[in-house]
Amino acid sequence: MAKIVAILNVIAWSGFWAFGYLALSAEPAQSGQMVISALLAALGGGTGMIAYLYLMRHADPRRPRAPHSKPEEV
Repeated sequence: MAKIVAILNVIAWSGFWAFGYLALSAEPAQSGQMVISALLAALGGGTGMIAYLYLMRHADPRRPRAPHSKPEEV
């Protein structure tokens, strides 16, 4: 599952940077293109952040694996 989330993370951040650039480089007369690009960039950024936080939560070695187990000493 973590590999799928990691791939989703890379794709989401790539979309964030690509559509963010398109939103920032749009001409003022093309406001529709700018709005759509900004919304897609926000969607990519939000998805990337959620995926990143999921990966960091599950990568913590001190996190207990079961409710009754003790955290490992690091």
